[in-house]
Amino acid sequence: METLNHLNYYRLPWNLTDNSISWLEPTAKCNLSCYGCYRKNEVDSHKSLDEIRAELDVFKRLRKSDGISIAGGDPLLHPDIIKIVKMVKDDGQKPIINTNGIALTKELLLDLKKAGVYGFTFHIDSKQNRPGWKNKNELELNELRLHFADMLKDAGNISCAFNSTVYEDTLQHVPLMVKWAEEHIDKVQVMVFILYRAVNNDRADYYLGPRKIDMNTLVYNEEDTARVDIKAPEVVSEIRKIYSDFDPCAYLNGSEQPDDFKWLLTGRLGRPGKIYGYMGKKSMEIIQTVHHMLFDKYLAYSEPKLTRKGRSMLLLSFFDKRLRKTLWKYIKNPINFFRKLYYQSVMIIQPVDLTDDGRQSMCDGCPDISVWNGKLVWSCRMEEQMKYGINLKTYPKNMAGLN
Repeated sequence: METLNHLNYYRLPWNLTDNSISWLEPTAKCNLSCYGCYRKNEVDSHKSLDEIRAELDVFKRLRKSDGISIAGGDPLLHPDIIKIVKMVKDDGQKPIINTNGIALTKELLLDLKKAGVYGFTFHIDSKQNRPGWKNKNELELNELRLHFADMLKDAGNISCAFNSTVYEDTLQHVPLMVKWAEEHIDKVQVMVFILYRAVNNDRADYYLGPRKIDMNTLVYNEEDTARVDIKAPEVVSEIRKIYSDFDPCAYLNGSEQPDDFKWLLTGRLGRPGKIYGYMGKKSMEIIQTVHHMLFDKYLAYSEPKLTRKGRSMLLLSFFDKRLRKTLWKYIKNPINFFRKLYYQSVMIIQPVDLTDDGRQSMCDGCPDISVWNGKLVWSCRMEEQMKYGINLKTYPKNMAGLN
């Protein structure tokens, strides 16, 4: 596994009250049953527009955001999804729909665009039990990903992102998924890899105050021997089997582990079938800082008409030595001056980890913060809030080993 030094990367300035994104869940209803999901599928769970308005008001009162991830469940199943998108847009934020895409039609897409949708993040992986795609591996699912990418490109200027949960047996496919994204860099703006996590009953016990909790009551309890400790540097090692120079530029650390990579961001520049290089920490720092100075919030997603202007990012090479390497590779061929240069993000998300002394290290400054009972909470642990009203505490099983 690669050894990555967090001091070589830009620590993204996102925090609890000043962030790039917030996480809105208008429903817990879903039309899939994905392995590894952290939300219980509830058929009668659509929130009213008044409830959604109240949650958006909590974000406005407690947190600056550039975009709102509209998630669930699957938000396209909410009967008022078009109105929800318009509410977010009218609030001056970017509506980003997180969906499996099953309910998306061309007609609905056009209605959502009229309402102001900024982008889509499609969750597609091989453990979704997706009708018509069962037993397909991650690479075979690229056909489905391309279908959605083409839909958005045809609709015009809507950000296209894909995320996939990475398991021990699917880790091997990540490099070629990144390669697929390169081939479609003109259509795909973001690729996200979320490392599988579940309750680890072998390492820790879970408590509500003095009472030990049976974690079988929660949907993200581990039911088999699948690995729940894959780390972001391990994914980078896999990607470097194809892209030897692949290197991130920015990260979020863990709440309990400052050198952990909870969100690990790589920005690369290229055209379909060719990557010229990568952004360094200084260029990402400039982009985030300038956006905050101009708009009083940190940058989330960028629309395609901006990401296809990758040449303008090369102007930052004066401040960024890694970007200077990208510039030299690009200008070696004079024909490139007549070609578009695209920017694409590759993100690796490493959810909650258990430390040796039993603490749960969360994403420090996580963008996926949601609302429950008028308070900001981690969306990936919402089930604990819903069932117990609080996040559970963990303690290592072998307490004697800490003496």
